[in-house]
Amino acid sequence: MNTEHDTITTPVTTDLLRGFLDVETTAHGLLPHRLPAGARRQIPDDQLAVAEAQPSGVRLAFRTRATTIELDTLPTKRVYRGLPAPADGVYDLLVDGRLTARATVAGGNVRTITDMLTQSSELSEGPAGTARFTGLPAGDKDIEIWLPHTEITELIALRTDAPVEQAPDDGRRVWLHHGSSISHGSNATRPTAIWPALAAARGGVELVNMGFGGGALLDPFTARAMRDAPADLISVKVGINVVNSDAMRLRAFGPAVHGFLDTIREGHPATPLLVVSPILCPVQEDTPGPLAPDFDGGTLRFKATGDPAERAAGRLTLNVIRDELARIVEQRAADDPNLHYLDGRDLYGERDYAEFPLPDEVHPDPAGHRRIGENFARLAFGDGGPFAVRTG
Repeated sequence: MNTEHDTITTPVTTDLLRGFLDVETTAHGLLPHRLPAGARRQIPDDQLAVAEAQPSGVRLAFRTRATTIELDTLPTKRVYRGLPAPADGVYDLLVDGRLTARATVAGGNVRTITDMLTQSSELSEGPAGTARFTGLPAGDKDIEIWLPHTEITELIALRTDAPVEQAPDDGRRVWLHHGSSISHGSNATRPTAIWPALAAARGGVELVNMGFGGGALLDPFTARAMRDAPADLISVKVGINVVNSDAMRLRAFGPAVHGFLDTIREGHPATPLLVVSPILCPVQEDTPGPLAPDFDGGTLRFKATGDPAERAAGRLTLNVIRDELARIVEQRAADDPNLHYLDGRDLYGERDYAEFPLPDEVHPDPAGHRRIGENFARLAFGDGGPFAVRTG
């Protein structure tokens, strides 16, 4: 019989996971996904296939008296040929909602991106490893382990020195959010420091993060996944990927937005739904895409390569996108009182850019993520906001 000081292995099952839409059983363990299987079959490129499998916002949640916790995983890390390898992804452990410990897992698989534009890649297989947390407070406590937001993570085994039980339902509202690489967490240093996680903590809600690096392109399969996912609050932050991929013209963008919202409303007809336009990004405010990497000066930056004169012919810029999103929401809100609009520059605008410039001209740094998370929490979850708790 196990005692409290024995090592207990608990199977990692969906009962211990939050922030996911699907799981896949692999040869090694359990792989969380942020798009369901039907949507994954329709993904057109490797970039989105990788992004949705990176567990941004996904965490283990359980209750235990354990003071030592070990999580065996097989990470798949992404590096870009010719650039320094990023640091190992961080596992954040929270005790009763407070960040208490961090760990990393060395080794694992390595996916090397060989072409920045096409995202073509090569995969080298490596060993599994262990995220280990020791010296945790004694007594019963609620544990969350947030998985690295930019590393595909196969969950192999959970070991503790006391029994584990499913975390109780605390009744918090579920916030379903869709966005681009900024929502995914680009340039954030740990999973609880991405702006949606920071906003969710301040708003007291359960986050389901459908922020996909390069993948916020109004894909119908993403809208259907959101339609079918349980949610009490929904936000859709779109526009920058449409511009930086040069994927649409104005004629196609408007109907695509309508279709995306129509699909969500099929499953959530009265749920508070917030449409958020892009944050400030000077290189794309008035210059169309496509976006291209620029290595001048020895660091990666991005530049927009389109011709501003072609806006008259329907080429999209961030300012054009914001005007169109505001128009669409105003039009639809006449019949949909639970539909709202937020200008992304209220989350990160000119003053924020002056204080926290975008290191690569597109993605915020950790301080920028904090600012966006604070502003979103104030504007969306605060008094009078579309996600505020209603009384009476």
